[in-house]
Amino acid sequence: MMRWTMIAGVALLALPRMAAAQGAITDPPHAGPRLQAGVAVATDERRRGLSWSGGRAVIAGEAAATIGAVTGAARITALRGGARADGADAVADLSLTGGIDAGGFRIEAGGVAHLFGGARTRMDYGELTLAARYAFGPAQFEAGIDYAPDQAAIGGDNAYVHAGATAGIPGTPWTVLAGAGRSFGGSGDPRADRLRPGGDYGDWRIGVEHVRGPLVLGLTYTGTDLSDDRLPSRFADRANSGDRLTASARLGF
Repeated sequence: MMRWTMIAGVALLALPRMAAAQGAITDPPHAGPRLQAGVAVATDERRRGLSWSGGRAVIAGEAAATIGAVTGAARITALRGGARADGADAVADLSLTGGIDAGGFRIEAGGVAHLFGGARTRMDYGELTLAARYAFGPAQFEAGIDYAPDQAAIGGDNAYVHAGATAGIPGTPWTVLAGAGRSFGGSGDPRADRLRPGGDYGDWRIGVEHVRGPLVLGLTYTGTDLSDDRLPSRFADRANSGDRLTASARLGF
């Protein structure tokens, strides 16, 4: 197994124990950290309307620990040689986020490192995140921006502005969701096509989830406004950059 995949795997397994140890020192007696974990499968790994797995089914494992206002999380996803990450076998997303409550809003800021294992060339890059969330009854609204500073692995910088909403249908196990975003940034390097295949673009998603205890089943339709007249590089994987219906299942514990 490649070096970054091994490192991320150790982080995923160790995160709850690390959080528990820190919580024993910094939290009041009996407070403790809040721990979550889960496994998921999906017919495709879609992010911002683009496939990261070359249109192939994936499996992922994740863990998160919250201590006070800070949450650390790790997610490892099998990419199965996705072209967008130059043939990477897997990606580990390691994030650290802090949040505050202000006037009914939840404001969160943090960073995430995307580490790729098995790629032919170095594909790792990082992003800074800022988001605001607001809950109203069974509905939750969110808006934010993710910004990746200039990095060789993504051919420049990249910004993603997004907004979305989820709403549980009262008295049922069903939740509906919708969202949209736009990606833009500097270009000139073929690797910019990893996050923007051929240039700036918009994406959207609509979906439904069925929640039954720890099991969540989902069906999501994603799309983009990318046109076929662009001539991006091999990193773009344009065959998997269009509209797609994706099914998923997640088991939390």
